[in-house]
Amino acid sequence: MEKPNSTYDLTSIGIDKATSKLIDKLCKRYSLKKGEIVKLAFRYLEKAHINPADAPESVKTELSKINKRQDDIIRFIRNYEEEKLNPMIRTSHTIAVRFDTAVKALSDNVDSEIQNSKDNLINVLKRLDEHFGKVAEVINNQAKQINNLIQTEQKYNKKLLQLISLYSELATCGVMDGKRKDSLRAEINDLINEK
Repeated sequence: MEKPNSTYDLTSIGIDKATSKLIDKLCKRYSLKKGEIVKLAFRYLEKAHINPADAPESVKTELSKINKRQDDIIRFIRNYEEEKLNPMIRTSHTIAVRFDTAVKALSDNVDSEIQNSKDNLINVLKRLDEHFGKVAEVINNQAKQINNLIQTEQKYNKKLLQLISLYSELATCGVMDGKRKDSLRAEINDLINEK
């Protein structure tokens, strides 16, 4: 005996030309094959609980069925809103209010602590200014003295460089350059004696 085939093949469906054109148009629009279109149509009929063999009673009864479905959906949405969404909204609002209250209290505490710290810092700075005002004068005087010493040191460094230059010239003078040696010695003596 042959095993029964678990899949059924639909070999042919008798349809008129208008329906065939409509199926061709749907195939082009959705990039589907005719068999896929027919399969989807059957699924829709099954999910919507529509029996194509049963003739519709009347447009009015079909509309009332659709309205009943819409009313069921609206009732479900309202019920869900009352039982789930509204409590969640109230809870989130309560949490937000508590959070705002806590943040405001913390902000006030932080502001008062900052103000206290600012006042303490100002007092400390005033005391430091009073205690170290005299030290600043001493430091300024020391800075002036240091600047004077730096200028003096720069002057002596310049003089030292000139002396080194003159001594090196003196050292390079030959035996025959007696006049040049004498003039270099005079310049060196002038530099050393200069104040």
